[in-house]
Amino acid sequence: MKYSEKILNTPSSFIRNILKVTDAPDVISFAGGLPNPISFPIEDLQKSIHCAIEENGAKLFQYSTTEGYLPLRQYIADKYKKDYGLNFNPEDILITTGSQQALQLISQVLVNKGEGIVMEEPGYLGAIQAFTLAEPSFYSVQLKEDGLNVEQLENTLKHNQHIKFIYLVPNFHNPTGITYTKDNREAIYEVIKKYDVVLIEDDPYGELRWSGEKIPYIGAGRLENSVLLGSFSKIVTPGMRIGYMATKNKELMNHVNTAKQATDLHTNIFSQMIIHKYLVNNDLRSHIEKIVQLYKTQAETMLNAIAKYFPTYVNYTKPDGGMFIWVTLPEGTSSLDLFYKAMEEKVAFVPGDPFYTNKSNVNTFRLNYTNTSPEIIEEGIKRLGNILYSLSSEKQTV
Repeated sequence: MKYSEKILNTPSSFIRNILKVTDAPDVISFAGGLPNPISFPIEDLQKSIHCAIEENGAKLFQYSTTEGYLPLRQYIADKYKKDYGLNFNPEDILITTGSQQALQLISQVLVNKGEGIVMEEPGYLGAIQAFTLAEPSFYSVQLKEDGLNVEQLENTLKHNQHIKFIYLVPNFHNPTGITYTKDNREAIYEVIKKYDVVLIEDDPYGELRWSGEKIPYIGAGRLENSVLLGSFSKIVTPGMRIGYMATKNKELMNHVNTAKQATDLHTNIFSQMIIHKYLVNNDLRSHIEKIVQLYKTQAETMLNAIAKYFPTYVNYTKPDGGMFIWVTLPEGTSSLDLFYKAMEEKVAFVPGDPFYTNKSNVNTFRLNYTNTSPEIIEEGIKRLGNILYSLSSEKQTV
């Protein structure tokens, strides 16, 4: 059997693969980017299911429109206006099967084989995987503490005319946990507005903030080719796979809508109606605040444990929200080698390699704190610290 080059060149998800190994009950896992299940509003969702069935009857189980459930799209448009002052209408919103689907649809619509996509370095591995199916040329722009390297972005766009879009995660970035500063966002805008490219801002974590103030998006409301991606996975439930795309570019939206028709006709209408019923009948802000306080406690526990147990030569980010901490080891250290040693001690994380489009054996790795109790976080970081100290001792001996 011969398979297409595009599927052979697309990496399987490293995280999904290692979760099969790390799912054992005796393994402390900081690998998956999983919301804490105690944050799922199960009772309220149960009520929403009954209410949706009573109100909608057979419509809940029938085919539906590709664009998505109109009341849910109206809710999302209203929320963008309330939270950010953005003038979206329901026709500017497309409901997708998780924001992951939006990544694939957009790349299918915009990119011919060999054309360019700008990614953060390191970047979200789910996006790398989705975009690879379009067989693009990847252009990596480095992340700094305050956001994207603007000078490198300018040079990349100036010298590569076939770049179609730029993909960024500006709030509590996956995998690094950093948030682009307001000044950095403004500088990025000043660069991008000069070029005919689409800017995609993916924001699944933006509402999970416990420190600092909400910062406006880079392009929404002022760049013609601006796209926002959002999701209910981190603030309600990931299992229903309800994400969305928002753009004022009607031509782009029409093409993405066509691509979605060809892909799955429409997103699960049952889930859409239930999510909407939950949103209008419950206090979402209060629910999110509970999640934020939970994750803040878990993040602080991990940061304190890292400061206590890791060698001082290890660098790491200190997020103001979100789900991740990014760790940087000395140059020449392979986080992949560390991963295998850590698994021997029954503790797991994600090595940095899958977050890069053209690097391997990197010295970085990602830690997730949201799906583990504070007590287990402390123990897991202690184990990792012992391994790091043993590795440094081995190097000194050599």
